[in-house]
Amino acid sequence: MFPRSQFNSPAPQRGAIGLTAAMTLGVAVLMMLLVVDTGRLYMEQRKLQRVVDNAALEAVSRGGNCLPGLTAATYAGQSAVRNGYTVDTANTLSTSCGTLLTGANGMRTFTADAAQTAAVQVAASRTVTTSFARGIRALFSGASVSQNTTLNASAVAAKPQPTVAQLNIRSNLASIDTAQSNILNPLFSGLLGGNVNLTALGWDGLLKTDINLLKYLDQLAINLNVAAGNYTQLLNTQASVTQLIQAAATVVQLNGATAEVITALGALQVAAINAAPVKLGEILQLQTGTTSAGLDANLQLLQLIQGVVQLANSKSAVAATLPISVLGLANVTVRVKVIEPPQFSAIGDPARAKANPLGPDRIFVRTAQIRTMLSVNLPVLTGVTGLPNAVLGLVGTLTPTLNALLSLNLVDTLNSVFCLLGAGCEQLDPKLLPSPRIDIALDAGGAKSYVTDYSCPTGSTGTKSLTAHTITSIADLKVGQIDPANAFSSVAEPTVMPLPLIDLGTVTCHKILGIGSCNPATHVPYRAGGIGIKLDTSVAQNSQDLLFSSTTPFATPANLKLPPSIQPVVPTNDIVASLADSLAGINLIVYMPVGSNPLGAIVTGVASLISDVTNRLLPVVTELISPLLDPLLNNLLKSLGINLMDVDVGANMTCGQTGRAYLVI
Repeated sequence: MFPRSQFNSPAPQRGAIGLTAAMTLGVAVLMMLLVVDTGRLYMEQRKLQRVVDNAALEAVSRGGNCLPGLTAATYAGQSAVRNGYTVDTANTLSTSCGTLLTGANGMRTFTADAAQTAAVQVAASRTVTTSFARGIRALFSGASVSQNTTLNASAVAAKPQPTVAQLNIRSNLASIDTAQSNILNPLFSGLLGGNVNLTALGWDGLLKTDINLLKYLDQLAINLNVAAGNYTQLLNTQASVTQLIQAAATVVQLNGATAEVITALGALQVAAINAAPVKLGEILQLQTGTTSAGLDANLQLLQLIQGVVQLANSKSAVAATLPISVLGLANVTVRVKVIEPPQFSAIGDPARAKANPLGPDRIFVRTAQIRTMLSVNLPVLTGVTGLPNAVLGLVGTLTPTLNALLSLNLVDTLNSVFCLLGAGCEQLDPKLLPSPRIDIALDAGGAKSYVTDYSCPTGSTGTKSLTAHTITSIADLKVGQIDPANAFSSVAEPTVMPLPLIDLGTVTCHKILGIGSCNPATHVPYRAGGIGIKLDTSVAQNSQDLLFSSTTPFATPANLKLPPSIQPVVPTNDIVASLADSLAGINLIVYMPVGSNPLGAIVTGVASLISDVTNRLLPVVTELISPLLDPLLNNLLKSLGINLMDVDVGANMTCGQTGRAYLVI
């Protein structure tokens, strides 16, 4: 047995501490090498990330895009150079434009789309020397060792979302039934110049379908071969009505529109084949520089179709003539013409609109200005009991006055002398309703609304509100005789002439001492003037400020893409009642003879002479005209998106973010 001292002797342990120290020092050196080498890569990666961060921010801040010209890439490249990054074979830099989508998990994702500028992504790669650690790992794994390693970095920047507001004046129709479709079909046929025959389900489907404005404009740009994202050029590009409807059909079909809606749009395309070409910008006005985020709003499909059809009609000389069966008006011809098309939607920054509410950056909407003309045949007046006798009695009362006026003329005085001698002389020859047609022209000037103020919450305080100054419907009513050739001029209002109820003409008679005859063939119309009616009046407009506010129940302006918050504007004056009052105020006017002008100057001082016949004749005329306005106002104009009784204004507003461009990914 060996003694214990042999194991406890220090001699065998000599050098152990040195070996341990050497190994510890080696490990320390190795760790330091790894730290330094890893730190080198970290710093390189950090520098590369800083380059792409700054490049993305600058590309967005300077308004870069990825349309031809590559401005976003230029701005990003300039930023990279300033930060010491040179693009070469070892260093790359790429720029993409696109959109952001926030998923249900709250994570943002970037989707590249050269036509969009909601966000800009900059990606870079840089080649550096391979790290020591990677070399050791490759050595032990048996893999080949590359001397270089590629670092990658990317950043996505976006502008703060602006505050965006939208106004619309929507038709207050809740649904469309068969009776309304029977009006819409001939009406749209006349406005387009083609045959429209949609079912009530088709019209109702258009009414209850919304279309995304951004998707519609992008699809229209494809159809018209306009550069994607260049909305200013798109709105100023001439297009056919068929192309505008086709783009809408493509968009709603992709969004799952019903078969009735697709069929209805197809039928409208066929009917519009000969319609006048138009520019969409004439009914859809956007603020300069409106972003794609600001265009991501919904429109009512029927409102869009109405706007396009009415725009096309305003460019042509065609006036829609409706069958008498449509409005239930017997012996009536109804013509409709769009004088000024609507602006069915406006989107923009309310701050810019507030600065100049009616300036170039306004958020302004209006309904169309529609002129309707009713021509009514009135031979039925001759059969009104007692009316011919009342008119003849009136003429008998006026004869001395009119003869006195005629005798002021020397020729007429000589005629009176010749009449006593048996020569030809003139004698009054009154006729009832020589022109049996009475015309009624109604200009529905529509309604308009525009943004004048807004507010957005700041942090947890403040209110969300939008103020829209709204002017309700204006109506100009004319009753008398109107030349159909000039009735629908877009340049000037139609001229109304008095409707002659009584022609105080003259005939040549051959009498001696009152005995003899008169020749009807010698009748000179209005030789002694006439009695007529004429009405040319306007119904006073009404204006008020609509406040859409979170402090008002059910009036908070909804965010874009949501159904708008609706407020009705009830005019202070009942327009229908005002028109009826205007008709009730028609007075008979007596005109004296003035050359060849049948109704040239008013006879003064004869009001008392016609008071009796006024009570008999005017009720007949007004009671005939007044019922015509009800179907015209309630059915025809409402089908065109116009309601003279009240106006419904819808508002949307999405409050944006503050600050400058920021990194989102």
